[in-house]
Amino acid sequence: MNINENFKYLNIGLPEDILRHKMHGNFKEAIRLIDLRLENKDIPKALRACLTVQRELIARFHLDYPYKKAEALALVRENIADFSEEEFDSLVDSGAIGWIYIDGEVRFFNRFFASLCKVNADIARRAGIVTQGVESIKKTDKNTLLDDAILDMKENGFTTRRYKVKASLKLKDENFKKGMFIRAHLPIPCECAEQSDIKIEEVYPKNANIAPLNAPQRTVCWEENMEENHEFYVIYSYVYKSVYKDSEKIIPDKEQPDFFTEEKPPHIVFTPYIKELVHTLSEGAENNLEKARRFYDFITLNMKYNFMPAYFSLENIAENCARNFSGDCGVFALLFLTMCRCAGIPARWESGLDTEPGFCGGHDWIKFYIAPYGWLFADTSYGVAAHRIENEERRKFYFGNLEPYRTVINSDFQEEFTVPKTHWRADPYDNQVGEMETTEKGFAYNEFDRSKETLECTKI
Repeated sequence: MNINENFKYLNIGLPEDILRHKMHGNFKEAIRLIDLRLENKDIPKALRACLTVQRELIARFHLDYPYKKAEALALVRENIADFSEEEFDSLVDSGAIGWIYIDGEVRFFNRFFASLCKVNADIARRAGIVTQGVESIKKTDKNTLLDDAILDMKENGFTTRRYKVKASLKLKDENFKKGMFIRAHLPIPCECAEQSDIKIEEVYPKNANIAPLNAPQRTVCWEENMEENHEFYVIYSYVYKSVYKDSEKIIPDKEQPDFFTEEKPPHIVFTPYIKELVHTLSEGAENNLEKARRFYDFITLNMKYNFMPAYFSLENIAENCARNFSGDCGVFALLFLTMCRCAGIPARWESGLDTEPGFCGGHDWIKFYIAPYGWLFADTSYGVAAHRIENEERRKFYFGNLEPYRTVINSDFQEEFTVPKTHWRADPYDNQVGEMETTEKGFAYNEFDRSKETLECTKI
């Protein structure tokens, strides 16, 4: 079994003694006990797989939670001098600042302050990032860009962009050894209805394996015995066409298909809570489109955006989002997908890049199917953001539609690359920035550098 296939057994659960150590942050003791269990050749395959992935998960926790309380407070006060400890504690209590135990002591999430500044206008203002309130946020370049594209789609039925993008990655010098074998993957655009004229303009080094257009997680892959540490990069171009769909005018067929409605552990799972939530939200709904809209509304009107730790260390993502009422684009997307599938509504993962003039960043969204119309989109994260700035028209747009600032790379969740990785992936579920490994190990995100750049974004 490929090592990354162990993740499908993550929800089996840890033995109680190991779980107690894990939850209290006694990570060395938890790993020691896992190693003892793994020495037993007679433990069931599913439990062995769970223990194997939990061992690696536990070993990575410290990467995302480095700050003691005093350090976290000092970080905020570098930007907001009068920030009080009481304010900090209140944000912790509300779930806005993430934390775990490490060695019995509370440690805080490494991106907590950036997350607060993104979603909390008052903190951003006090930090000097935003000088006004909601109205000024609405007028930012990104919001103008989105609203102009949405208006164009509504007026003309579609809008189209031509792109050229460069993506690169490079092993950090401290991890390089002369002569070492390196396998490197960079994500590239895949075949889909919205993308056309996909071209690989340039790769470096030249000896690259380019995955087929229909690969579920498409990459360009290099395998090399490296004599010097160098950058791997790809430049690609494509055309993206967004067609407007007025979801309020769609009349669904009485009979709907049931493809793409299965579970996919460990995150797309119909737990008792998910089933109850779907049942409650679906009460009185006349068809699948109305159910999907209720799921979308539940997320976008109630959830709060937060930056998340590496997905490698997250468990039961969809259900925990429904409990915590917070997440990021992938977390919201997985909850919407899971609820749709649980309700018998076909739903598929889609992800890649938010590709704009001067900006390029990872992003996730969902496609769901309503006969006789076909596939529709739901961008729950952009819906949450629209609600946060009181833009109801935009929030409704993202139930059924996407604007054209996209690069589609992945058409499925938790899929293998065309050239498989031998060791742990930095992200075992999705791929937006690339992966690297040597013969001994897979590299985590803190061990290699990566970048993405929009070289061209032209309306056509």
